[in-house]
Amino acid sequence: MPGDRVTTPEFAQRLAAVSTELKQPVSAYFNRRGHVIRVGVGSVRQTQIPILELPRYGAERLSGIRCITTEMKGGPPKESQLTAMALQRLDALVTLELTGEGFTKRGGGSTGYVKTSYLAHLIPHPEALWDVSPAIAINDLGEQDFLDLVEGLEAEFRRQSDSQAVEPGHDRVLIVGLFTEKFTAQEYADQLAEIQRLVESAGGDVLKIIQQKRSRPHPQTVIGEGKIEEIALAAQSVGASVVVFNRDLLPVQVRNLEREIGVRVVDRTEVILDIFAQRARTGAGKLQVELAQLEYQLPRLTGRGQAMSRQGGGIGTRGPGETKLETERRAISKRMSRLQKGVNQLQAHRARLRERRQRKDIPTVALVGYTNAGKSTLLNVLTEAEVYAADQLFATLDPTTRKLFLKDKDTEDTQQILLTDTVGFIHELPPSLVDAFRATLEEVTEADALLHLVDLSHPAWLRQVRSVMGILAEMPVTPGPIVLALNKIDSVSNDRLQEAQEEFPQAIFVSAQDGLGLDTLKQRLIHLIAYAGETS
Repeated sequence: MPGDRVTTPEFAQRLAAVSTELKQPVSAYFNRRGHVIRVGVGSVRQTQIPILELPRYGAERLSGIRCITTEMKGGPPKESQLTAMALQRLDALVTLELTGEGFTKRGGGSTGYVKTSYLAHLIPHPEALWDVSPAIAINDLGEQDFLDLVEGLEAEFRRQSDSQAVEPGHDRVLIVGLFTEKFTAQEYADQLAEIQRLVESAGGDVLKIIQQKRSRPHPQTVIGEGKIEEIALAAQSVGASVVVFNRDLLPVQVRNLEREIGVRVVDRTEVILDIFAQRARTGAGKLQVELAQLEYQLPRLTGRGQAMSRQGGGIGTRGPGETKLETERRAISKRMSRLQKGVNQLQAHRARLRERRQRKDIPTVALVGYTNAGKSTLLNVLTEAEVYAADQLFATLDPTTRKLFLKDKDTEDTQQILLTDTVGFIHELPPSLVDAFRATLEEVTEADALLHLVDLSHPAWLRQVRSVMGILAEMPVTPGPIVLALNKIDSVSNDRLQEAQEEFPQAIFVSAQDGLGLDTLKQRLIHLIAYAGETS
Protein backbone atom coordinates (compact mmCIF):
# COMPACT_ATOMS: atom_id res chain seq x y z
CA MET A 1 0.00 0.00 0.00
CA PRO A 2 1.39 3.49 -0.73
CA GLY A 3 2.36 4.99 2.62
CA ASP A 4 0.58 8.27 1.94
CA ARG A 5 -2.76 6.70 0.91
CA VAL A 6 -5.52 5.52 3.25
CA THR A 7 -6.13 2.65 0.84
CA THR A 8 -6.29 2.02 -2.89
CA PRO A 9 -9.35 0.97 -4.91
CA GLU A 10 -7.45 -2.13 -6.08
CA PHE A 11 -6.67 -3.33 -2.56
CA ALA A 12 -10.17 -2.53 -1.31
CA GLN A 13 -11.74 -4.60 -4.10
CA ARG A 14 -9.30 -7.46 -3.49
CA LEU A 15 -10.08 -7.54 0.24
CA ALA A 16 -13.82 -7.32 -0.48
CA ALA A 17 -13.58 -10.23 -2.92
CA VAL A 18 -11.89 -12.44 -0.31
CA SER A 19 -14.51 -11.45 2.26
CA THR A 20 -17.34 -12.21 -0.16
CA GLU A 21 -15.89 -15.62 -0.97
CA LEU A 22 -15.48 -16.47 2.72
CA LYS A 23 -18.85 -14.89 3.60
CA GLN A 24 -17.07 -13.41 6.62
CA PRO A 25 -15.70 -9.95 7.42
CA VAL A 26 -11.92 -9.65 6.95
CA SER A 27 -9.68 -7.07 8.62
CA ALA A 28 -6.21 -6.03 7.42
CA TYR A 29 -3.82 -3.95 9.52
CA PHE A 30 -1.09 -1.71 8.02
CA ASN A 31 1.77 0.31 9.46
CA ARG A 32 2.58 3.81 8.17
CA ARG A 33 5.00 2.48 5.59
CA GLY A 34 2.07 0.68 3.99
CA HIS A 35 3.18 -2.83 5.01
CA VAL A 36 0.60 -5.42 6.02
CA ILE A 37 1.37 -6.46 9.60
CA ARG A 38 -1.71 -8.52 10.42
CA VAL A 39 -4.75 -10.06 8.71
CA GLY A 40 -7.69 -11.59 10.54
CA VAL A 41 -10.96 -13.22 9.56
CA GLY A 42 -13.52 -11.26 11.55
CA SER A 43 -14.49 -7.70 12.38
CA VAL A 44 -12.05 -5.17 13.82
CA ARG A 45 -13.54 -6.02 17.19
CA GLN A 46 -12.88 -9.73 16.77
CA THR A 47 -9.38 -9.32 15.33
CA GLN A 48 -8.12 -6.40 17.41
CA ILE A 49 -4.47 -6.46 18.44
CA PRO A 50 -3.98 -7.13 22.17
CA ILE A 51 -3.05 -3.91 23.94
CA LEU A 52 0.19 -5.32 25.30
CA GLU A 53 1.34 -6.15 21.73
CA LEU A 54 0.77 -2.62 20.45
CA PRO A 55 3.59 -0.06 20.24
CA ARG A 56 3.99 2.17 23.28
CA TYR A 57 2.37 5.55 22.79
CA GLY A 58 1.16 8.46 24.84
CA ALA A 59 -1.93 10.65 24.78
CA GLU A 60 -0.31 12.83 22.10
CA ARG A 61 0.29 10.00 19.61
CA LEU A 62 -1.58 7.35 17.66
CA SER A 63 -0.41 3.76 17.39
CA GLY A 64 0.90 4.06 13.80
CA ILE A 65 -1.47 1.32 12.63
CA ARG A 66 -4.60 1.58 10.47
CA CYS A 67 -7.22 -1.07 9.80
CA ILE A 68 -9.24 -1.76 6.67
CA THR A 69 -12.20 -4.00 7.37
CA THR A 70 -15.24 -5.28 5.48
CA GLU A 71 -18.84 -5.01 6.64
CA MET A 72 -21.23 -7.73 5.50
CA LYS A 73 -24.46 -6.16 6.73
CA GLY A 74 -23.82 -2.69 5.37
CA GLY A 75 -23.85 0.74 6.94
CA PRO A 76 -21.23 2.73 8.86
CA PRO A 77 -19.11 1.10 11.58
CA LYS A 78 -20.94 0.12 14.77
CA GLU A 79 -19.99 1.51 18.16
CA SER A 80 -18.27 -1.76 19.13
CA GLN A 81 -16.00 -1.44 16.08
CA LEU A 82 -15.24 2.19 16.89
CA THR A 83 -14.48 1.23 20.48
CA ALA A 84 -11.99 -1.36 19.18
CA MET A 85 -10.41 1.39 17.07
CA ALA A 86 -10.09 3.60 20.16
CA LEU A 87 -8.70 0.80 22.34
CA GLN A 88 -5.95 0.16 19.78
CA ARG A 89 -5.59 3.91 19.18
CA LEU A 90 -5.56 3.23 15.43
CA ASP A 91 -4.54 5.92 12.96
CA ALA A 92 -7.77 5.25 11.08
CA LEU A 93 -10.47 2.65 10.49
CA VAL A 94 -11.77 2.13 6.95
CA THR A 95 -15.01 0.18 6.72
CA LEU A 96 -15.88 -1.25 3.31
CA GLU A 97 -19.60 -1.85 2.72
CA LEU A 98 -19.98 -4.79 0.30
CA THR A 99 -22.45 -5.16 -2.58
CA GLY A 100 -23.08 -8.76 -1.60
CA GLU A 101 -22.86 -10.07 -5.18
CA GLY A 102 -19.45 -9.34 -6.66
CA PHE A 103 -18.93 -7.91 -10.16
CA THR A 104 -22.06 -7.22 -12.19
CA LYS A 105 -22.76 -5.37 -15.41
CA ARG A 106 -24.86 -2.27 -15.11
CA GLY A 107 -25.44 -0.14 -18.17
CA GLY A 108 -22.27 -1.35 -19.83
CA GLY A 109 -20.07 -0.50 -16.81
CA SER A 110 -18.78 -2.75 -14.09
CA THR A 111 -19.05 -2.43 -10.34
CA GLY A 112 -16.81 -4.16 -7.90
CA TYR A 113 -17.40 -5.85 -4.58
CA VAL A 114 -17.31 -2.53 -2.64
CA LYS A 115 -20.55 -0.57 -2.55
CA THR A 116 -19.21 2.37 -0.50
CA SER A 117 -16.79 3.11 2.33
CA TYR A 118 -16.54 5.01 5.61
CA LEU A 119 -13.49 6.59 7.21
CA ALA A 120 -13.31 6.83 11.03
CA HIS A 121 -10.55 8.22 13.23
CA LEU A 122 -10.03 9.47 16.77
CA ILE A 123 -10.41 13.16 17.58
CA PRO A 124 -9.01 15.29 20.44
CA HIS A 125 -12.38 16.42 21.75
CA PRO A 126 -13.59 16.31 25.38
CA GLU A 127 -17.14 15.29 24.42
CA ALA A 128 -16.42 12.72 21.67
CA LEU A 129 -13.76 10.10 21.02
CA TRP A 130 -14.08 9.65 17.26
CA ASP A 131 -15.39 11.03 13.99
CA VAL A 132 -17.04 8.98 11.22
CA SER A 133 -17.31 10.33 7.69
CA PRO A 134 -20.41 10.08 5.49
CA ALA A 135 -20.36 7.39 2.81
CA ILE A 136 -17.36 7.90 0.47
CA ALA A 137 -16.84 6.33 -2.96
CA ILE A 138 -13.82 4.06 -2.83
CA ASN A 139 -12.08 5.98 -5.65
CA ASP A 140 -12.48 9.26 -3.73
CA LEU A 141 -11.18 7.65 -0.52
CA GLY A 142 -8.08 6.50 -2.39
CA GLU A 143 -7.26 10.10 -3.27
CA GLN A 144 -7.11 11.32 0.35
CA ASP A 145 -3.67 12.13 1.79
CA PHE A 146 -3.34 9.75 4.75
CA LEU A 147 -0.12 11.16 6.23
CA ASP A 148 -1.51 14.68 6.17
CA LEU A 149 -4.58 13.44 8.10
CA VAL A 150 -2.52 11.60 10.73
CA GLU A 151 0.01 14.40 11.24
CA GLY A 152 -2.80 16.91 11.70
CA LEU A 153 -4.53 14.69 14.27
CA GLU A 154 -1.35 14.10 16.26
CA ALA A 155 -0.61 17.84 16.30
CA GLU A 156 -4.07 18.38 17.84
CA PHE A 157 -3.49 15.59 20.36
CA ARG A 158 -0.16 17.17 21.34
CA ARG A 159 -1.83 20.51 21.97
CA GLN A 160 -4.49 18.80 24.11
CA SER A 161 -1.82 16.86 26.01
CA ASP A 162 0.16 20.04 26.68
CA SER A 163 -2.95 21.63 28.20
CA GLN A 164 -3.21 18.63 30.57
CA ALA A 165 0.50 18.58 31.40
CA VAL A 166 1.57 17.41 34.85
CA GLU A 167 4.73 18.24 36.77
CA PRO A 168 7.91 16.57 35.48
CA GLY A 169 8.49 13.19 37.10
CA HIS A 170 4.86 12.85 38.22
CA ASP A 171 2.71 9.89 37.23
CA ARG A 172 -0.47 10.58 35.26
CA VAL A 173 -3.03 8.69 37.32
CA LEU A 174 -6.53 7.41 36.64
CA ILE A 175 -8.31 6.32 39.84
CA VAL A 176 -10.90 3.53 39.87
CA GLY A 177 -13.35 3.47 42.76
CA LEU A 178 -15.38 0.33 43.49
CA PHE A 179 -18.46 0.88 45.64
CA THR A 180 -19.69 -2.40 47.15
CA GLU A 181 -22.39 -3.23 49.65
CA LYS A 182 -19.64 -3.49 52.27
CA PHE A 183 -19.58 0.32 52.58
CA THR A 184 -22.08 3.05 53.27
CA ALA A 185 -22.20 5.93 50.79
CA GLN A 186 -20.29 8.17 53.23
CA GLU A 187 -17.61 5.56 53.92
CA TYR A 188 -17.10 5.09 50.19
CA ALA A 189 -16.83 8.85 49.62
CA ASP A 190 -14.27 9.12 52.44
CA GLN A 191 -12.31 6.19 51.03
CA LEU A 192 -12.26 7.72 47.54
CA ALA A 193 -11.05 11.05 48.91
CA GLU A 194 -8.32 9.23 50.87
CA ILE A 195 -6.98 7.34 47.85
CA GLN A 196 -6.74 10.68 46.03
CA ARG A 197 -4.66 12.10 48.89
CA LEU A 198 -2.49 8.99 48.91
CA VAL A 199 -1.85 9.27 45.16
CA GLU A 200 -0.97 12.96 45.50
CA SER A 201 1.30 12.21 48.47
CA ALA A 202 3.06 9.58 46.35
CA GLY A 203 3.75 12.19 43.65
CA GLY A 204 0.96 11.37 41.21
CA ASP A 205 -1.45 13.74 39.47
CA VAL A 206 -5.05 12.51 39.33
CA LEU A 207 -6.45 13.17 35.85
CA LYS A 208 -9.73 11.28 36.09
CA ILE A 209 -11.83 9.14 38.46
CA ILE A 210 -14.02 6.28 37.22
CA GLN A 211 -16.47 4.60 39.56
CA GLN A 212 -18.54 1.42 39.56
CA LYS A 213 -21.13 0.08 41.95
CA ARG A 214 -21.27 -3.71 42.37
CA SER A 215 -22.64 -5.98 45.06
CA ARG A 216 -19.20 -7.60 45.32
CA PRO A 217 -15.89 -7.48 43.41
CA HIS A 218 -15.44 -9.72 40.38
CA PRO A 219 -13.03 -12.50 41.44
CA GLN A 220 -10.90 -12.23 38.28
CA THR A 221 -11.03 -8.55 37.35
CA VAL A 222 -12.64 -6.72 40.34
CA ILE A 223 -14.89 -4.76 37.97
CA GLY A 224 -17.13 -5.70 35.03
CA GLU A 225 -16.04 -6.21 31.43
CA GLY A 226 -17.76 -3.05 30.20
CA LYS A 227 -16.11 -0.95 32.90
CA ILE A 228 -12.67 -2.35 31.99
CA GLU A 229 -13.25 -1.18 28.43
CA GLU A 230 -14.28 2.25 29.67
CA ILE A 231 -11.13 2.47 31.81
CA ALA A 232 -8.91 1.42 28.88
CA LEU A 233 -10.47 4.12 26.69
CA ALA A 234 -10.18 6.74 29.44
CA ALA A 235 -6.56 5.80 30.15
CA GLN A 236 -5.74 6.40 26.50
CA SER A 237 -7.73 9.62 26.16
CA VAL A 238 -6.04 11.28 29.17
CA GLY A 239 -2.67 9.59 28.67
CA ALA A 240 -2.67 7.85 32.06
CA SER A 241 0.54 6.01 32.96
CA VAL A 242 -0.94 4.32 36.05
CA VAL A 243 -4.40 3.07 37.04
CA VAL A 244 -4.91 3.07 40.82
CA PHE A 245 -7.72 1.15 42.55
CA ASN A 246 -9.20 2.25 45.88
CA ARG A 247 -8.81 -1.24 47.31
CA ASP A 248 -6.30 -4.09 47.55
CA LEU A 249 -6.09 -6.41 44.54
CA LEU A 250 -5.15 -10.06 44.20
CA PRO A 251 -2.11 -10.83 42.00
CA VAL A 252 -4.32 -12.53 39.39
CA GLN A 253 -6.59 -9.47 39.28
CA VAL A 254 -3.63 -7.16 38.66
CA ARG A 255 -2.37 -9.38 35.82
CA ASN A 256 -5.78 -9.61 34.16
CA LEU A 257 -6.41 -5.87 34.43
CA GLU A 258 -2.99 -4.92 33.05
CA ARG A 259 -3.51 -7.24 30.10
CA GLU A 260 -6.88 -5.64 29.27
CA ILE A 261 -6.09 -2.00 30.06
CA GLY A 262 -2.53 -1.86 28.77
CA VAL A 263 -1.02 0.31 31.53
CA ARG A 264 0.35 -0.42 34.99
CA VAL A 265 -2.31 -1.26 37.59
CA VAL A 266 -1.62 -0.44 41.24
CA ASP A 267 -3.65 -1.12 44.38
CA ARG A 268 -3.99 0.83 47.62
CA THR A 269 -1.25 -1.05 49.49
CA GLU A 270 1.29 -0.47 46.72
CA VAL A 271 0.59 3.28 46.81
CA ILE A 272 1.16 3.32 50.59
CA LEU A 273 4.37 1.31 50.21
CA ASP A 274 5.59 3.77 47.59
CA ILE A 275 4.96 6.69 49.97
CA PHE A 276 6.83 4.87 52.73
CA ALA A 277 9.77 4.23 50.38
CA GLN A 278 9.94 7.96 49.58
CA ARG A 279 9.63 9.10 53.20
CA ALA A 280 12.07 6.67 54.86
CA ARG A 281 15.15 8.63 55.90
CA THR A 282 17.00 6.54 58.47
CA GLY A 283 18.61 3.15 57.93
CA ALA A 284 16.04 1.54 60.21
CA GLY A 285 13.15 3.06 58.26
CA LYS A 286 14.56 2.01 54.89
CA LEU A 287 15.16 -1.51 56.18
CA GLN A 288 11.56 -1.89 57.36
CA VAL A 289 10.11 -0.42 54.14
CA GLU A 290 12.17 -2.75 51.94
CA LEU A 291 11.01 -5.77 53.95
CA ALA A 292 7.37 -4.69 53.53
CA GLN A 293 7.84 -4.19 49.79
CA LEU A 294 9.40 -7.62 49.29
CA GLU A 295 6.62 -9.28 51.29
CA TYR A 296 4.14 -7.57 48.98
CA GLN A 297 6.01 -8.43 45.75
CA LEU A 298 6.78 -12.10 46.41
CA PRO A 299 3.31 -13.53 45.61
CA ARG A 300 3.03 -11.21 42.59
CA LEU A 301 6.01 -12.51 40.61
CA THR A 302 4.03 -15.17 38.74
CA GLY A 303 2.76 -14.05 35.36
CA ARG A 304 5.15 -11.15 34.78
CA GLY A 305 5.62 -12.03 31.12
CA GLN A 306 7.02 -15.12 29.42
CA ALA A 307 10.45 -14.57 30.93
CA MET A 308 8.91 -15.28 34.32
CA SER A 309 6.95 -18.37 33.27
CA ARG A 310 7.30 -21.08 35.87
CA GLN A 311 8.00 -24.77 35.45
CA GLY A 312 5.04 -27.08 35.43
CA GLY A 313 4.70 -30.27 37.38
CA GLY A 314 3.48 -32.61 34.68
CA ILE A 315 4.88 -34.68 31.80
CA GLY A 316 6.88 -32.64 29.33
CA THR A 317 7.22 -29.63 31.62
CA ARG A 318 10.16 -30.70 33.76
CA GLY A 319 13.63 -29.52 32.87
CA PRO A 320 17.11 -28.93 34.24
CA GLY A 321 17.87 -25.91 36.38
CA GLU A 322 15.60 -23.18 37.65
CA THR A 323 13.33 -20.79 35.79
CA LYS A 324 13.89 -17.08 36.14
CA LEU A 325 10.79 -16.94 38.34
CA GLU A 326 12.13 -19.49 40.79
CA THR A 327 15.56 -17.84 40.82
CA GLU A 328 14.06 -14.46 41.63
CA ARG A 329 11.81 -15.97 44.28
CA ARG A 330 14.79 -17.56 45.94
CA ALA A 331 16.77 -14.31 45.82
CA ILE A 332 13.87 -12.36 47.35
CA SER A 333 13.40 -14.97 50.07
CA LYS A 334 17.10 -14.75 50.99
CA ARG A 335 16.95 -10.96 51.04
CA MET A 336 13.83 -11.04 53.21
CA SER A 337 15.55 -13.37 55.63
CA ARG A 338 18.47 -10.93 55.99
CA LEU A 339 16.11 -7.98 56.39
CA GLN A 340 14.10 -9.87 59.01
CA LYS A 341 17.27 -10.38 61.04
CA GLY A 342 17.90 -6.65 60.77
CA VAL A 343 14.39 -5.88 62.01
CA ASN A 344 14.87 -8.30 64.90
CA GLN A 345 18.14 -6.55 65.82
CA LEU A 346 16.40 -3.18 65.59
CA GLN A 347 13.65 -4.51 67.82
CA ALA A 348 16.20 -5.71 70.39
CA HIS A 349 18.08 -2.38 70.23
CA ARG A 350 14.93 -0.38 70.91
CA ALA A 351 14.00 -2.76 73.72
CA ARG A 352 17.38 -2.03 75.37
CA LEU A 353 16.78 1.72 75.01
CA ARG A 354 13.36 1.34 76.64
CA GLU A 355 14.86 -0.66 79.51
CA ARG A 356 17.45 2.07 80.03
CA ARG A 357 14.74 4.72 80.18
CA GLN A 358 12.69 2.60 82.58
CA ARG A 359 15.71 2.22 84.88
CA LYS A 360 15.95 6.01 85.00
CA ASP A 361 12.28 6.00 85.94
CA ILE A 362 11.30 8.47 83.22
CA PRO A 363 7.69 7.98 82.07
CA THR A 364 7.05 7.71 78.33
CA VAL A 365 4.07 8.91 76.31
CA ALA A 366 3.57 7.72 72.72
CA LEU A 367 1.96 10.16 70.31
CA VAL A 368 -0.41 8.18 68.08
CA GLY A 369 -3.07 9.04 65.54
CA TYR A 370 -4.26 8.82 61.97
CA THR A 371 -1.78 9.95 59.34
CA ASN A 372 -1.65 13.75 58.87
CA ALA A 373 -3.34 14.41 62.22
CA GLY A 374 -0.55 16.86 63.18
CA LYS A 375 1.56 14.65 65.47
CA SER A 376 4.94 15.95 64.29
CA THR A 377 3.75 19.55 64.52
CA LEU A 378 2.58 18.97 68.10
CA LEU A 379 5.91 17.31 69.02
CA ASN A 380 7.80 20.30 67.60
CA VAL A 381 5.65 22.80 69.51
CA LEU A 382 5.82 20.97 72.85
CA THR A 383 9.50 19.99 72.83
CA GLU A 384 11.08 22.48 70.41
CA ALA A 385 12.09 19.56 68.25
CA GLU A 386 12.78 20.04 64.54
CA VAL A 387 11.01 17.01 63.14
CA TYR A 388 9.88 17.32 59.50
CA ALA A 389 6.20 18.26 59.42
CA ALA A 390 4.06 18.82 56.31
CA ASP A 391 0.47 18.61 55.12
CA GLN A 392 1.08 15.15 53.63
CA LEU A 393 0.05 11.61 54.40
CA PHE A 394 2.88 9.73 56.16
CA ALA A 395 5.17 12.79 56.18
CA THR A 396 7.32 11.12 58.88
CA LEU A 397 7.97 7.41 59.42
CA ASP A 398 10.74 7.02 61.97
CA PRO A 399 9.88 7.36 65.67
CA THR A 400 11.37 10.43 67.33
CA THR A 401 11.69 10.76 71.12
CA ARG A 402 12.17 14.09 72.89
CA LYS A 403 12.16 15.25 76.53
CA LEU A 404 9.18 17.27 77.72
CA PHE A 405 9.11 19.10 81.06
CA LEU A 406 5.65 19.51 82.59
CA LYS A 407 4.90 21.82 85.51
CA ASP A 408 2.02 20.82 87.77
CA LYS A 409 -0.04 23.93 88.52
CA ASP A 410 -1.34 22.42 91.77
CA THR A 411 1.96 21.39 93.36
CA GLU A 412 4.43 23.52 91.35
CA ASP A 413 6.45 20.30 90.81
CA THR A 414 8.15 19.70 87.46
CA GLN A 415 7.66 16.33 85.82
CA GLN A 416 9.98 15.09 83.06
CA ILE A 417 8.53 12.72 80.44
CA LEU A 418 9.67 11.34 77.10
CA LEU A 419 7.29 12.08 74.22
CA THR A 420 7.62 9.75 71.20
CA ASP A 421 6.22 10.56 67.77
CA THR A 422 5.19 7.35 65.93
CA VAL A 423 4.25 6.40 62.38
CA GLY A 424 0.75 7.48 61.39
CA PHE A 425 -2.04 4.93 61.20
CA ILE A 426 -4.48 4.49 58.33
CA HIS A 427 -7.73 2.62 57.82
CA GLU A 428 -7.06 -1.05 57.00
CA LEU A 429 -3.32 -0.74 57.56
CA PRO A 430 -1.67 -3.28 55.18
CA PRO A 431 -0.58 -6.43 57.07
CA SER A 432 2.89 -6.32 55.48
CA LEU A 433 3.42 -2.88 57.00
CA VAL A 434 2.23 -4.00 60.42
CA ASP A 435 4.69 -6.92 60.32
CA ALA A 436 7.63 -4.86 59.05
CA PHE A 437 7.03 -1.95 61.42
CA ARG A 438 6.46 -4.01 64.54
CA ALA A 439 9.73 -2.67 65.99
CA THR A 440 8.32 0.84 65.60
CA LEU A 441 4.84 -0.04 66.80
CA GLU A 442 6.28 -1.54 69.98
CA GLU A 443 7.03 2.03 71.02
CA VAL A 444 3.24 2.29 71.34
CA THR A 445 2.67 -0.90 73.32
CA GLU A 446 5.60 -0.26 75.68
CA ALA A 447 4.71 3.37 76.47
CA ASP A 448 3.31 4.25 79.89
CA ALA A 449 0.49 6.22 78.27
CA LEU A 450 -0.78 7.29 74.85
CA LEU A 451 -1.72 10.69 73.48
CA HIS A 452 -4.19 10.06 70.66
CA LEU A 453 -4.24 13.09 68.35
CA VAL A 454 -7.16 13.56 65.94
CA ASP A 455 -7.57 15.95 63.00
CA LEU A 456 -10.97 17.40 63.87
CA SER A 457 -11.08 19.36 60.60
CA HIS A 458 -11.11 16.18 58.49
CA PRO A 459 -14.59 15.25 57.15
CA ALA A 460 -14.08 11.64 58.29
CA TRP A 461 -12.57 12.48 61.68
CA LEU A 462 -14.90 10.18 63.62
CA ARG A 463 -14.14 7.24 61.34
CA GLN A 464 -10.43 7.95 61.78
CA VAL A 465 -10.79 7.85 65.58
CA ARG A 466 -12.44 4.44 65.34
CA SER A 467 -9.80 3.16 62.89
CA VAL A 468 -6.94 4.09 65.25
CA MET A 469 -8.72 2.60 68.27
CA GLY A 470 -9.34 -0.57 66.27
CA ILE A 471 -5.65 -0.89 65.37
CA LEU A 472 -4.63 -0.30 69.00
CA ALA A 473 -7.12 -2.95 70.17
CA GLU A 474 -5.55 -5.52 67.82
CA MET A 475 -2.01 -5.05 69.17
CA PRO A 476 -0.57 -8.06 71.01
CA VAL A 477 0.16 -6.00 74.13
CA THR A 478 -2.57 -3.76 75.50
CA PRO A 479 -1.39 -0.11 75.40
CA GLY A 480 -1.53 2.07 78.49
CA PRO A 481 -4.18 4.69 79.34
CA ILE A 482 -5.10 7.13 76.56
CA VAL A 483 -5.90 10.82 76.46
CA LEU A 484 -7.79 12.00 73.36
CA ALA A 485 -6.77 15.36 71.90
CA LEU A 486 -8.81 16.85 69.05
CA ASN A 487 -6.49 18.99 66.92
CA LYS A 488 -6.95 21.82 64.38
CA ILE A 489 -9.84 23.44 66.23
CA ASP A 490 -8.88 26.71 64.50
CA SER A 491 -10.19 25.22 61.23
CA VAL A 492 -13.57 23.81 62.29
CA SER A 493 -17.06 25.20 62.70
CA ASN A 494 -18.93 25.60 65.97
CA ASP A 495 -21.28 22.79 64.93
CA ARG A 496 -18.31 20.43 64.53
CA LEU A 497 -16.97 21.45 67.96
CA GLN A 498 -20.32 20.84 69.59
CA GLU A 499 -20.66 17.46 67.88
CA ALA A 500 -17.18 16.44 69.10
CA GLN A 501 -17.88 17.58 72.66
CA GLU A 502 -21.05 15.50 72.76
CA GLU A 503 -19.26 12.46 71.31
CA PHE A 504 -16.12 12.73 73.49
CA PRO A 505 -16.83 14.85 76.59
CA GLN A 506 -13.45 13.96 78.16
CA ALA A 507 -11.40 15.00 75.11
CA ILE A 508 -9.05 17.98 75.02
CA PHE A 509 -9.41 20.54 72.21
CA VAL A 510 -6.16 21.94 70.85
CA SER A 511 -4.54 23.61 67.87
CA ALA A 512 -0.90 22.61 67.57
CA GLN A 513 -0.41 25.20 64.82
CA ASP A 514 -1.75 28.14 66.86
CA GLY A 515 -0.80 26.87 70.34
CA LEU A 516 -4.40 26.71 71.59
CA GLY A 517 -5.23 24.41 74.52
CA LEU A 518 -1.64 23.24 75.06
CA ASP A 519 -1.54 24.21 78.76
CA THR A 520 -4.65 22.13 79.39
CA LEU A 521 -3.07 19.27 77.46
CA LYS A 522 0.10 19.39 79.59
CA GLN A 523 -1.91 19.24 82.82
CA ARG A 524 -3.89 16.29 81.50
CA LEU A 525 -0.62 14.49 80.65
CA ILE A 526 0.59 14.96 84.24
CA HIS A 527 -2.57 13.37 85.60
CA LEU A 528 -2.39 10.61 82.97
CA ILE A 529 1.19 9.70 83.93
CA ALA A 530 0.24 9.68 87.60
CA TYR A 531 -2.69 7.39 86.89
CA ALA A 532 -0.51 5.10 84.78
CA GLY A 533 2.01 4.84 87.64
CA GLU A 534 -0.70 3.91 90.12
CA THR A 535 -2.15 1.16 87.91
CA SER A 536 1.14 -0.38 86.77
